[in-house]
Amino acid sequence: MRYFFDNYAIDCDRRELRRDVHLVALEPQVFDLLVFLIRNRERVVTRDDLLASIWGGRIVSESALSTRINAARSALGDTGAEQRYIKTLPRKGVRFVGNITEESSAATSAATAAPKPGLALPDRPSIAVLPFANMSGDPEQDYFADGITDDIITALSYWRWLFVIARNSTFAYKGIDVKRIGAELGVRYVLEGSVRRSADRVRITVQLVEVETRAHLWARRYDREIDDLFKLQDEITSAVSATVEPEIGASERDRSRRKPPENLGAWELFQRGMWHLLRHNSEDSFAAQSFFEKSIAVDPYFAPPHAAIAVVLFFRIARFWAVDHATVLDGMRKESSLAVEIDPKDSLAHTTLGLYFMERAHFAQSFSEHENALRLNANSPFAHWSYGYALGRADRFEDALKEFEIALRLNPNDPSNWQHLTLKAGTLYLLKRYHEAVACARDATQTPTADLLWPHVHHAAALGQLGRSEEAATIVAELGRLRPGLTISAFRSWPTNQNRSAATLAHIAEGLKKAGLPE
Repeated sequence: MRYFFDNYAIDCDRRELRRDVHLVALEPQVFDLLVFLIRNRERVVTRDDLLASIWGGRIVSESALSTRINAARSALGDTGAEQRYIKTLPRKGVRFVGNITEESSAATSAATAAPKPGLALPDRPSIAVLPFANMSGDPEQDYFADGITDDIITALSYWRWLFVIARNSTFAYKGIDVKRIGAELGVRYVLEGSVRRSADRVRITVQLVEVETRAHLWARRYDREIDDLFKLQDEITSAVSATVEPEIGASERDRSRRKPPENLGAWELFQRGMWHLLRHNSEDSFAAQSFFEKSIAVDPYFAPPHAAIAVVLFFRIARFWAVDHATVLDGMRKESSLAVEIDPKDSLAHTTLGLYFMERAHFAQSFSEHENALRLNANSPFAHWSYGYALGRADRFEDALKEFEIALRLNPNDPSNWQHLTLKAGTLYLLKRYHEAVACARDATQTPTADLLWPHVHHAAALGQLGRSEEAATIVAELGRLRPGLTISAFRSWPTNQNRSAATLAHIAEGLKKAGLPE
């Protein structure tokens, strides 16, 4: 069965939610909850209904239930007070109130049901790590399984000869045939597994599958005390790497190690912060920073939360959430520098320091830090995106475009790819490739979590340069809604434009003027 409402489509057989043509990542339990609400949309669904159908009758906390409902709302961009799709009726329950049309699987055309076009295999061994399943029976432990997945992906990413797909692009592939996963992501191998945590022990099962033959090359079950978690992650990544490429040398193995925290609590708090950070909104950014600060309080010499705070602060500047630009920028310098000092081999630390130097228009230092980051982890989409950002700020547009293309190839299905597409659209505009800029900017707006300001700026400017005045007027109106009273003069004064070249600002302003934005 397939359900359609507004520009969303839910395919129950393929377990996919799409907005227009774009896949929206959903945890399996959140997908089940959304489908259950849609199928029972003629009535109010009670808490007991959800516990019986989604949790199999198990009792879970109110916070766990609210978290799943809010995740479903977030996936649909239904996070405001209006509640367009999932409406809460106080002391009664929830009800799906969107206008649904249905289509049976039999009616689905072959073209609609077909897998997405495949990606070419890279010229080096390539792997996708699927999110490990949480087998603990407690949905609040999902972050623990996700954290282990993230760490394994990061550890594998440090192997320069291995092409590793980023986690956000694999999230939607639970329960999908590995051959299809391999084709759509362009990889030779898939790693999948599960995590069961009970008191002070953890059990992890993991298997490595060759896509073409579906052969299980390696599988193992690990039972460990929880204190051995980081050692266990090293064992898994070393075993996978040795299986994929037996010729690997010991020096590369040592090089791939990251400094683990001294305390598991610091790692868990960091993972909780990352969950909030990846939701890409102002409220969650403050929640993320709070968790990162708690992680640092437990273990001040664990580098990732320092780097992650620098990321939070950077987005606070880039998305206009910062009131005091200078203070936020100084905090970014402090945290990124400290992260590099604590762990010089942490790629994210060097990336955030590079972003700080970019914001200060110290481009030579920014490039140096980004190149260090990519030497440490050539598989980091964020590092490639960030480097492209810095190159673009320095008017090296062709070089910037290459970095954005690499980031998108490493993370082709990430719901946060609107960030990559936004900068790519701006770069295409500045290269005067206006038709491509229009298409790219439009794509950047198709994710519910997208920050629409900059995509609309590039979209309107490109349409203005193409003389498509009616379309441009529509986008300019949207810009006016997002930034009431916006003028070209106000645009020039944005903090994010302060270290852009005069030629770049003039070029964008020219397009906005042609699109109808007032002076």
